[in-house]
Amino acid sequence: MMSMIAILTGDIKNSSEHKASKWLPLLKQALARYGKEPIDWEIYRGDSFQLQTIPENALEAAIYIKASIKQIRHMDVRIAIGLGKKNYEAPKITESNGPAFVNSGQCFENLKKQNLGIRTSNKKFDEQINLLLELALLTMDNWTPAISKTVKCAMENPGMNQKELASLLNKSQGNISEELNKAGFDEVKKMIQFYNNQLAQL
Repeated sequence: MMSMIAILTGDIKNSSEHKASKWLPLLKQALARYGKEPIDWEIYRGDSFQLQTIPENALEAAIYIKASIKQIRHMDVRIAIGLGKKNYEAPKITESNGPAFVNSGQCFENLKKQNLGIRTSNKKFDEQINLLLELALLTMDNWTPAISKTVKCAMENPGMNQKELASLLNKSQGNISEELNKAGFDEVKKMIQFYNNQLAQL
């Protein structure tokens, strides 16, 4: 029996208004944090991407990718998370398939105004998490480049306190505190924790 996987399907918003040389390295670096190209992730059609990871990492990965891309002003990302099985493993992620891919694709097609969504075979789970995401996006969609950079750094260094993050980013501790506060970072972490707790019961 194959265990559940997570497939993230996404695209870059406003990509045509920015040079790819600005955002593409950020996207590649973010995806590479969660796997190897092209078996785990691939960028296709210029500004679309797919990433396979374990379900426990899926929401964190989506938020990390968002923080990476939003370091560039007026840029954002749309991501659909699909959880399920994988029936066929190809050398390239974009050629593999299974329910996780179907869920991710259908979720992506339904992302109209919302930039982040999830779909599994459990309707109740989806409703709960998508409501949380909708609320979280009210804050996350408004992250500035400076806030996004601080969030990304905090996610990369979960063991660091604000003072250590401040020296890493050449900012004052007050700056870091204010930016993480505006980012709703504590709440984002609680949401990821809640997602993982619910996931364990699926």
